[in-house]
Amino acid sequence: MKTTELRNLSKEELLQKEKNLKEELFKLNMQRYGGRVEKPHLFSLLKRDIARIQTILNEKTRINTDKNTD
Repeated sequence: MKTTELRNLSKEELLQKEKNLKEELFKLNMQRYGGRVEKPHLFSLLKRDIARIQTILNEKTRINTDKNTD
């Protein structure tokens, strides 16, 4: 997922996307502990996407708080 795509989304859409990615990561972890993961490369990809979303959410909240303090 590209950061430019994520920056165009609203805060609610980002939160929903983060929730979906975390659910997918949870399912992958369940497969890992079950002993069978078909696509192990998805762990790092999902974690990176979650981190990107959290970074953009953090930037958006900082921008909002900076505008409120002026």
